[in-house]
Amino acid sequence: MKGGKGKGALRKETRSALKPVEDPKMGKRKAALKDDKKKVTKDKKAKKDPNKPKRPPSAFFVFLEEFRKTFKKENPNVKAVSAVGKAGGEKWKSLSAAEKAPYEAKAAKRKAEYGKLMNAYNNKQAESSDDEDEEEKEERSKPEVHDEDVEDSGQGEEEDDEDEEDEDEEDD
Repeated sequence: MKGGKGKGALRKETRSALKPVEDPKMGKRKAALKDDKKKVTKDKKAKKDPNKPKRPPSAFFVFLEEFRKTFKKENPNVKAVSAVGKAGGEKWKSLSAAEKAPYEAKAAKRKAEYGKLMNAYNNKQAESSDDEDEEEKEERSKPEVHDEDVEDSGQGEEEDDEDEEDEDEEDD
């Protein structure tokens, strides 16, 4: 027969020895990894431009706009958004291709309008970035005065020589 401890007890001991625990639910290594991921995702997110056009709805959402109105008239007691969404999804699945066609046409029309708006928006963005580039070039072309240039001109070396002479006199 084997001794008092089984393999399971041995594994638990080695795991706890490998991971020092600050939080009883999470080890140090896992906590450090999660914190790093949060910082990276916050840095990557760009601020949303309020002037940017919103994306057009798909054919299903165009259908759902109309379906909501009829569903609320038929079921005034149902307040849950999820119930409306589920009923709309079931109805959409049961529709034939011919019944879906008008909604798909409306969605295509909205998508074309969105394309035009995005082109205009992108052109405005390109123009404003060109203006910024010109301003940056003008700033770069201006000469900059650095303190280091003054030291390199030779004045700094004379002061160093005088300091060395003063030190020599004090030593005598």
